[in-house]
Amino acid sequence: MIPTEIRLRTKSRLLEVAFDDGSRFELPFEYLRVYSPSAEVLGHGPGQETLQIGKHEVGIRSVDPVGNYAVRLVFDDGHDTGLYTWDYLRELGVTHAEKWQRYLERLAKLGLPYPTVVPPGRSA
Repeated sequence: MIPTEIRLRTKSRLLEVAFDDGSRFELPFEYLRVYSPSAEVLGHGPGQETLQIGKHEVGIRSVDPVGNYAVRLVFDDGHDTGLYTWDYLRELGVTHAEKWQRYLERLAKLGLPYPTVVPPGRSA
């Protein structure tokens, strides 16, 4: 699937993505940041993921095209290393409810309230 439209909605903190099959997803910035496909978030293998906290107010400064297969999202907390392929953006849209619930469950298991606070010395 290939996106036909990608719209950055800064006030509502949503990235709207429409695909050539007619599907359309509104992906919250926080969700995109928490599930960034970067080594910083995913680690370098299974079990090395880093739980992202304090991202509920994160913004996206820009959406930069990478070839004909992905975009780089530049977040206002300085994170810009994840490449969101078309397939990954679609996966995030299709599995949004499931992945978000899994994130909330991980926070609860650690005794962290939602929204999480920004750790001292780190920007949101």
